[in-house]
Amino acid sequence: MLSRVAERIYWMARYLERAENTARIVNVNTNLLLDLPKTITPGWRPLIDITGSKADFEKQRRVCNERNVVRFLVSDQKYSGSLLSSLQSARENARTIRDIIPRDAWEHVNALYMNTKSELPGGLAQRRRFDFLGSVIAGTQQITGLLAGTMLHDAGYFFLRMGRNLERADMTTRIIDVQSGNLLPNESNELLPYENIQWMSVLQSLSAYQSYRQKMQGRVSRNLVLDFLLLDKEFPRAFLHCIGEVMDCLDYLPGNDAPVAMVHKLANRVGKINPSKLPKQTMHTFIDNLQQQLGEVHNTISQAYFIVPKQTKKRRRSVAKEKPLPHKVSAG
Repeated sequence: MLSRVAERIYWMARYLERAENTARIVNVNTNLLLDLPKTITPGWRPLIDITGSKADFEKQRRVCNERNVVRFLVSDQKYSGSLLSSLQSARENARTIRDIIPRDAWEHVNALYMNTKSELPGGLAQRRRFDFLGSVIAGTQQITGLLAGTMLHDAGYFFLRMGRNLERADMTTRIIDVQSGNLLPNESNELLPYENIQWMSVLQSLSAYQSYRQKMQGRVSRNLVLDFLLLDKEFPRAFLHCIGEVMDCLDYLPGNDAPVAMVHKLANRVGKINPSKLPKQTMHTFIDNLQQQLGEVHNTISQAYFIVPKQTKKRRRSVAKEKPLPHKVSAG
């Protein structure tokens, strides 16, 4: 398989997953608005910090309120990590590999982008936002299922799975950090009764609530949710499960020594920690480190499979601005 084809399959999967996860992370905060008393207003600044987009946001918006943050993360085409930009990049990558992926998959990717763009004006309103973002989540899941059921499970499919699971692992940590990063004011006794509501919202944003109850067999609490979302090897959006999927794909690919070593190192580090014993700020720092290591895994995969020799670089044409989400910087 040509390296440019493998790279575009990989990035198509990452951008589709990024669009879905952006919808999820916005819904985390939106759901809290429904569950918390009207006198308590969750902040929207953490969503900008979590996605590492502070510099991009401040170039275009002056007030960090709900309207500006939602529009920036969902519809701003000047920001490459927005939901709409991600769908557009997925569409552009899919367009160039239409002879590799099933035709139905290309048509669904194209339709999802066009429909999302046309429905944006009404979908950004708070009363319609949940359904609008839910339709994007359902659309990306439909494409994921279509690819799994109709695409050849050869090298191309392994690159697709790697891209999807690396992006998924990254965003799972970011969604956890929505809570750990203080969606609500930090030291407030008034908010203590609502802490479990926040963690339930995190589970729901990952479609993990039912699986959590089946597996953990306990009420929703910070310690159990962290254990489940970071260490569980059976839930598809748990961090260790995603890393295991990447490792499984690499096992089928040649020249995998460096990527396998990097992924193995990351999996071992996560498997040895006890999330329930980490205080909030320590957890925040730990998640920062995980995301940095995920970036290193991506760089190693790119070096092993996507980097074109110098003599052939001039023949390549850039399809989209392809990059992981920026690594966020811890406050203080």
